[in-house]
Amino acid sequence: MDSHAALFELGQKRLAELRKMKPLREGSFQKKLEQNGITRRDFMIWSATITSLLALPLPFSTMVAEAAELSDRVPLIWLSLAECTGCSESLVRSTTPDISTLLFEHVSLEYQEVLMAAAGDQAEENLDNAMKAYKGQYLLAAEGAVPTANNGTFLTIGSKAETGVSLIKRVAADAAAVICVGTCSSFGGVQAARPNPTGAKSVGTIIDRPVVNVAGCPPNPANITGTLMYFIMFGRLPALDIFNRPKWAYGARVHDNCERRGHFDAGEFVTQFGDDNAKQGYCLFKMGCKGPYTYNNCPTERFNAHTSWPVLAGHGCIGCSEPDFWDDMADFEKPLSRQPVHGLDATADTIGAVILGVTAVGIGAHAVSSIFAKKIEE
Repeated sequence: MDSHAALFELGQKRLAELRKMKPLREGSFQKKLEQNGITRRDFMIWSATITSLLALPLPFSTMVAEAAELSDRVPLIWLSLAECTGCSESLVRSTTPDISTLLFEHVSLEYQEVLMAAAGDQAEENLDNAMKAYKGQYLLAAEGAVPTANNGTFLTIGSKAETGVSLIKRVAADAAAVICVGTCSSFGGVQAARPNPTGAKSVGTIIDRPVVNVAGCPPNPANITGTLMYFIMFGRLPALDIFNRPKWAYGARVHDNCERRGHFDAGEFVTQFGDDNAKQGYCLFKMGCKGPYTYNNCPTERFNAHTSWPVLAGHGCIGCSEPDFWDDMADFEKPLSRQPVHGLDATADTIGAVILGVTAVGIGAHAVSSIFAKKIEE
């Protein structure tokens, strides 16, 4: 309770500072909402949802609402490194703009190669000007891994052919905070998979700055927006796990909140894509689902306006928000062996606490019988 009171006070001070600052964009956020047919009631519901997402008490929802309205005071520089643009697409691709999309547009986006109209020398000039004008104030979002082999020449950007290594170091040096958007910037992603000929590395290993890793391939837009909102409200990064991921988004395993978890506990598994068990929505663990080893909020937040996510759509989780997932989680359609993954038990839960009194995760008797007594059919 005391920590929440201190955080609320910090947020009030931060918002007071933002109120004194001059807006960097034209037009109010409320006006943008009205132009897109979003009512004040919708906005307040969204604010309450974001508050809950960030694991904050409901009284913080008014702070979330005000922070969104003041977000045009926050300059944002978004760098695209070795990536596929999927993380940007995850955030902005929407047939009907929602509040999160409009918030991203309302923030003073000073540089974003995918979205900006400028190109070539003009784009580089915009970046340099933003860095000078908002030195020490801008938020840096980095998307993509950083190739380091051959002095970084596997990635050169702009008319001056600056390497990704040089660019990320230069821009990060004067940033107020650094957010790594997606698994590639967070952990290296597929670019860093064996044999990694370009020497691709995560942003956090290249720069001498704290980072927050919003992992996922791509990450849920809510996780990107939520992290941005947290920084706007408090002027600092949220509490992080051992892999520098926000605890509010990556604090629970996919397995624990999965809608198929009941079938896992009952020992009811899909054994072939398209079989009768698949049609009944049974557990996909035997088809390679990595939900037991993956920390993310996919089952609760979902994608495409909270419509669905891979497991609900019929394919197992591939563990894309975990370090080295491309190597450690393969084969994506077969269960893992009994080797540990990043210190986690790779046997999908060991033995249930309730059943045998062991401190583990609590799987049902049928699941224990199916997985361990009969062994997993590969």
